[in-house]
Amino acid sequence: MCAARSGQLLNLAALGSDCGISILTAREWLSVLEASYVVCLVAPLDANVTTRLSKSPKLYFLDSGLMCFLLGIRDPQTLITHISRGPVFETWVTSEIVKQGFNDARRPSLGFLRDKRGREIDLTLEGGRDLVLIEVKSGRTFARDWIAPMRQWREDLAKGGDVRVSPIVIYGGDESTMREGVRLMSWRDLVTEVIGVIGPD
Repeated sequence: MCAARSGQLLNLAALGSDCGISILTAREWLSVLEASYVVCLVAPLDANVTTRLSKSPKLYFLDSGLMCFLLGIRDPQTLITHISRGPVFETWVTSEIVKQGFNDARRPSLGFLRDKRGREIDLTLEGGRDLVLIEVKSGRTFARDWIAPMRQWREDLAKGGDVRVSPIVIYGGDESTMREGVRLMSWRDLVTEVIGVIGPD
């Protein structure tokens, strides 16, 4: 059930109901998965903006291979056309950022943005006055509508204080470049580029 919800807002009531257990038991079992580094919870960014933000964390698997196995995905060909291709890719990106942080003996200040109207930024990375907005797209070719939410959020965040906002789209293609003021980053450059933006704590 957690594998099917990776990349989504955590809803303990729905998760417990689907498993036939109480919310309390679901919370306890989830804490075991967290302590075992099977899943992680990403809290919403505490941004100083005028819009109302979601308070629920997002749930992510830390092993996209295990996630695929639990979803019945056994080979790359199945993943290409699977309904969970996008969540699997987002899960992989998130887990790579988290694991790289652990390898560097620090935990990246990872978050996300989602308001009550459903506007969302998949991930955020904080470092001092720097804030990286990250959209994750499994597609291999750039689409202009990928960057529209980032522009809106960048304007909102600029009103909230002295913060340097850097928008990045991590996608399934091979070329890293700039598109309309947004960094388009190949999945191949993920670790060195994203962690490098934040720098050491």
